[in-house]
Amino acid sequence: MTAPNRSNDTSNRSSGRTIARIVWMSIKLLIIPVLCIAALIVGLAIGYVVLGDKPLSDVFDSNTWKHMYDLVFAEGG
Repeated sequence: MTAPNRSNDTSNRSSGRTIARIVWMSIKLLIIPVLCIAALIVGLAIGYVVLGDKPLSDVFDSNTWKHMYDLVFAEGG
């Protein structure tokens, strides 16, 4: 009594299954960067609003971040 021969040929896969696999791999690769960006935005908002007692609208103002950059990297004299 022997087991029937099973072919390891992947050419019989349907195109739908292949597309689903590509989509799933894309989602898995994109989830980490998306979560990192979301955590950055939430962290900036919490830090600026809660710790800094500033309005939330200032978090997304480019002049605010330019001012902070100038404060951090200013030439000391």
